[in-house]
Amino acid sequence: MKIPSSIWTLLIGIVLTLVSFWYGQNHGLLPAAATDEAVLVDGLFNTMMIVSTGIFLLVEGILIYSAFKYRRRAGDNEDGPPVEGNVPLEILWTAIPAIIVFGISVYSFDVYNEIGGFDPHAVHAAPMNQESMTMPGHGSALAATLSDTPPSTEPNLNQEKSDEAMQDPATAEVRNADQIPQLRNAPGLGTVAPTIGGSPDKAGKSAELRVNVTGLQYAWIFTYPETGITTGEMHVPIGREVQINMTANDVIHAFWVPEFRLKQDAIPGRQSEIRFTPKKAGDYVLICAELCGPYHGAMRAPVVVETEEAFDKWLQEQLVASKETLNQAVAVNPVDISPNEFLAPYTKDMGIQPEILHQIHR
Repeated sequence: MKIPSSIWTLLIGIVLTLVSFWYGQNHGLLPAAATDEAVLVDGLFNTMMIVSTGIFLLVEGILIYSAFKYRRRAGDNEDGPPVEGNVPLEILWTAIPAIIVFGISVYSFDVYNEIGGFDPHAVHAAPMNQESMTMPGHGSALAATLSDTPPSTEPNLNQEKSDEAMQDPATAEVRNADQIPQLRNAPGLGTVAPTIGGSPDKAGKSAELRVNVTGLQYAWIFTYPETGITTGEMHVPIGREVQINMTANDVIHAFWVPEFRLKQDAIPGRQSEIRFTPKKAGDYVLICAELCGPYHGAMRAPVVVETEEAFDKWLQEQLVASKETLNQAVAVNPVDISPNEFLAPYTKDMGIQPEILHQIHR
């Protein structure tokens, strides 16, 4: 009994669909999803894997079948039929990719909006006017984004954000904002720093926890405003939205925790912001994802996601350790050694490497 080609086509389509969906959900290419935002990003990635797997199997299957089915037979020296084209087929294989690309674009736009990429309340949002978009000369707009703008009467939102962070004494001790000018809005762009704000349901609301992050060659320093805590590792509690305010003291760095599925640049003279909500306890690694010098590969820091109780306990331990360290420093502060040598025994307990002290006191 000969099976009709339509039945074969249906069966092959069902098998391709099942295999694509299975592999798209079980590829194992991503690390654990440790934030609410990671779940959204994973959904987009899995969808793209499903579509890509289906297309790959279909195209490769047709190629292999055609190579075998229409191979040159022994003794066959005739030319093939002069096929000039197939308009319906060309329309089909043009329309289907266009629809797929459009659908993925809409989906990715929605995901970016859900994680706060289009937060209208972001501190760096600024309206664009016709005057800022019109600049004489070719390449002027690009050059303007790489340097500060001329004096303006408009408020410098970037400076305001820097001043707010520097009100925290611990952050002020770490950053060198007084040595790096805070840039104004880039002409034609309306923003001065990359920002991922709150999700639509949290837009305009303050985050439950703020952490100031400072990048420098080759370390990350974390300060918790209103607590006086400075540490070389970041602790965040499960279920609380965290706002990271970051900048760099020297060159461009990039804040990237693979399990969070979020990456943001830390740029000298600019105040970047990123928000996320941890959902899975564990020990993770913050990696600098921007080439920042010869020891770039070693610029890593521990990130601990823990329960609310464990986080509160850690905060109390840090506050007690900071107080004891200060008392010891006041009691015995020899003047014949450098700040690096004096602070080394105390900063070691806080997880801060000697290289960080060298950069701060250089």
